[in-house]
Amino acid sequence: MNFLQVKVDDLIATISINRPPANALSSAVLKELSSVLDDLETNELVRVIVIHGEGRFFSAGADIKEFTTITSGELFSELARQGQNLFERIERFSKPIIASIHGAALGGGLELAMGCHFRLVSENAKLGLPELQLGLIPGFAGTARLPRYVGVARAAQMLWTSDPITGVEAVQYGLANLAFPEELLLEETYRIAKKIAQKSPVSIKATIELLNSTKTEQYEATVKREAVLFGEVFTSEDGQEGISAFIEKRQPSFKGK
Repeated sequence: MNFLQVKVDDLIATISINRPPANALSSAVLKELSSVLDDLETNELVRVIVIHGEGRFFSAGADIKEFTTITSGELFSELARQGQNLFERIERFSKPIIASIHGAALGGGLELAMGCHFRLVSENAKLGLPELQLGLIPGFAGTARLPRYVGVARAAQMLWTSDPITGVEAVQYGLANLAFPEELLLEETYRIAKKIAQKSPVSIKATIELLNSTKTEQYEATVKREAVLFGEVFTSEDGQEGISAFIEKRQPSFKGK
């Protein structure tokens, strides 16, 4: 593994994202994550999985520089579908997956966290979907999952302003379960994970299936449509301008085209 570290202890597997400086979710990171899940799914010594980030961040987003290597909207839509499928797999995974978030979970990083079964955060963490700042939209089911947690109005505000919310606000809005001082986050995460690990894996698996049954056909349609629009927005003049501005570290100038 080049970007992930995996440790198993006391029935808990910890997946640590280690891609400095921002733990950006490149396609290579997502491929490694899929491979790790393959291994953990059949590991009888693992009953709970914790995902967290090494260094300053959980994950500050997708790898924007990688976007410059994509040559068409259809390829960009396919990238979205791959991420969507992985995060859907996480949400339906037969073992509980907890996101333990410090620093920042932005863009694709927050979409990964929202795919986990629940989120624990540091009080000063920053959570948001700032893609519109780049003239893009979320592509890994962010537009479908965020309103399920915070409601349509708050999701609209977070998307349209690109302003992140704090860990404390995330708990208030329903996006995260609990917030802790950063120095206590992992300790408290493991305390909760150990309690879950003592439950019957058979009953846990059954409840995961049932919890996912609340998804509607409209939810599935939104995810599919998001991937299509992800590619269309990417190929727009504004989308290309936003990516260029990010790479060149300047403010974008959007024309509505």
